[in-house]
Amino acid sequence: MAASLLESGWTTKNNTPAAQEKCISRLLLYHFCVNLPVMVFSYPVFRYMGMRSSLPLPSWKVISTQILFYFILEDFVFYWGHRILHTKWLYKHVHSVHHEYATPFGLTSEYAHPAEILFLGFATIIGPAITGPHLITLWLWMMLRVLETVEAHCGYHFPWSLSNFLPLYGGADFHDYHHRLLYTKSGNYSSTFVYMDWIFGTDKGYRKLKALKSYGDEAAGKDI
Repeated sequence: MAASLLESGWTTKNNTPAAQEKCISRLLLYHFCVNLPVMVFSYPVFRYMGMRSSLPLPSWKVISTQILFYFILEDFVFYWGHRILHTKWLYKHVHSVHHEYATPFGLTSEYAHPAEILFLGFATIIGPAITGPHLITLWLWMMLRVLETVEAHCGYHFPWSLSNFLPLYGGADFHDYHHRLLYTKSGNYSSTFVYMDWIFGTDKGYRKLKALKSYGDEAAGKDI
């Protein structure tokens, strides 16, 4: 089993304290020098598209419908953008920064090249930009998106993970597979759901590995 994983481009790196400190310092730099300016300059766009902050607040039906739409649209746009970043030149010069952490932890979810932050960040803001939601809806969407990506990068498959209850939800197990492979053998490009990878066949290696693991667990149970 180990040999087959190595042949498929599987890599196992560990995160040192120095690597974690580097991640935190870079995140602070990126948040103040990249994310903050983007937020400031995108605000007029949201206002132009109809975003408001006054009362009354939107109903929970409006909020939930908009956020569901944002998740679906973000996942579609992110899939193609992420897949493009795994082409040889863009991976080497841009996306490899994010893949410095083969065993990711929560904070690495936003650790990336500034160009990637802007490129894939478009997937997050396009939904609110074209719908002009209430400011409360925008804040809730951003909060849920951050929680989702942190959970996907945390490295732990918790009993309460949504992937245990929603078949189309990816989660940490799904994204860990992506980080542990070399770029030429990668897959699982989606951010939140799994159906885009299933439709375009970019999760075949992951599904094969899951099937092998399930078969091994069954065999071990029979031996016991």
